[in-house]
Amino acid sequence: MKKQVLLLLLIGFGIQLQAQVTLRPGIRGGANFSQITQSDSKIKTDFYLGVYGALKLSRVYTMQPEITYSRQGGNDVRIRFYDYTNNELKFHKEDISASYLSLAMMNKFFLTSKFNIHVGPTLDLQLQENRYINSLGVDLAFMTGIGYTFTKNITGELRVKKGIINAYDTDYSGDYNYTIGSYNTNFLFQLGLAYTFDLNK
Repeated sequence: MKKQVLLLLLIGFGIQLQAQVTLRPGIRGGANFSQITQSDSKIKTDFYLGVYGALKLSRVYTMQPEITYSRQGGNDVRIRFYDYTNNELKFHKEDISASYLSLAMMNKFFLTSKFNIHVGPTLDLQLQENRYINSLGVDLAFMTGIGYTFTKNITGELRVKKGIINAYDTDYSGDYNYTIGSYNTNFLFQLGLAYTFDLNK
């Protein structure tokens, strides 16, 4: 009798779990506002675009793996170079840009049916750059943010992302007003929208 009761409880629990767990794919995109820390860089405005799978495990928690193409960097970074023709040290300002394929595992916590906070790690693989990119070719970062669900399918997102690996190989520094530190990391804000597809229609 006890075995039958236990079996019924397990079946009931499995049915309940299956009813709660859902997987919905989606796309997300928007604007990046990025800088390079320990530098005099100005904000670089660019974009990101990606896909995700929202695995809803409970009413308040969703695990969301993401793959995102992200363009970032910093504008007007003071660069030092040596002019061998005139045998003197010179400076000029240059925009530094890089593109990454970002692999993220976001954890979303729903405070209400409309409002959520999310946090998670990312592994960023460098795809293209124009100057002083990290020779490792990767960046590790942490991302956190908030989301607001406008409709069943559309969500607005605001995120902050901070790299933890030195982003640009530098063997130079500027004068005391324009120094690029030896530990310069990617830092950015993301503002955009996400669209989640409803596969149950």
